[in-house]
Amino acid sequence: MEREIIKIGQSDITARIFGVADSYAREVEDAFGVDIRNRSESAGDAIVVTGMDAEAVRLAAEVLERLKAEAESKDEISEQRVSYIIGMVRDGESAGLADLDAGTVCVTSRGKPIKAKTLGQKAYIDAIAQNTLTFGVGPAGTGKTFLAVAMAVKALRAGDVSRIILTRPAIEAGEKLGFLPGDLQSKIDPYLRPLYDALYEMLGTENYVRMVEKQVIEVAPLAYMRGRTLDDSFIILDEAQNATPEQMKMFLTRLGFRARAVVTGDLTQTDLPAGQQSGLSQAVRILKGIPDIAIHTFSERDVVRHKLVQKIIHAYERYEKEKGEKARSRTKGKGKD
Repeated sequence: MEREIIKIGQSDITARIFGVADSYAREVEDAFGVDIRNRSESAGDAIVVTGMDAEAVRLAAEVLERLKAEAESKDEISEQRVSYIIGMVRDGESAGLADLDAGTVCVTSRGKPIKAKTLGQKAYIDAIAQNTLTFGVGPAGTGKTFLAVAMAVKALRAGDVSRIILTRPAIEAGEKLGFLPGDLQSKIDPYLRPLYDALYEMLGTENYVRMVEKQVIEVAPLAYMRGRTLDDSFIILDEAQNATPEQMKMFLTRLGFRARAVVTGDLTQTDLPAGQQSGLSQAVRILKGIPDIAIHTFSERDVVRHKLVQKIIHAYERYEKEKGEKARSRTKGKGKD
């Protein structure tokens, strides 16, 4: 029987590592086929990992050491976070986890530090910092919009830009604008709600309202960008998969001096009419390789919502792949006739 011991010290740290009803410890046990127990000692708590496979015990202990570091630094530990660390350790990529500890993007109105939670998010943040135009492409729940807003707030607070402009295409996902109550602003507000939510968290409601009144922050539909030149601004185009090629070109040519832009979208959730090409898809192909333009692609591993979301994304990817293979097989079969 192989064994590893992790010295903890304080019982509250042990509780955070083990999770509610020991759920995190059970997840590590299931992942590596080991047994994890807490042991009280005169010097404080200790976690004992035992198992028949020495490598499995070592990897489980490495995961627990990482959770210990996060518990001691008061970082939030979640079910998704535990799953991510397990995956990184199992794949031999745990060395990069230390990079996530360095650097806070910004601090919310409640004093909560905003940090990258995955290496994919860290690469995305670095790309935004180092390039004038950054595309963040990937599935829902990867933090594309939230981190872009955090970087915009950081730039505004540092004086790198004088205003933040956030925009989205007002494409109808199964609903009609005309059926929504109220004036035009009331009709488009639901499309912009995720941007509002991110700004409220970063700035607080009162600060946000004050900045909107002073036109330091502008949130508007993509159509409102036409004919403008956006200088000294941090601009975010969200849900860009719903922009047409014409709209995308219009938006990208709005960039002015001392401006920085982030374009986010999920190419698997396009709400454009059937047969209509996505402007995001086209732009990613056309602009690839141009200096000062970064194209960052997230994977399901970067999803920071409930871990079931990762499985849903993976299932849909598998379905689309199988559907494509069947279509190609049918095409080949017709060619032989």
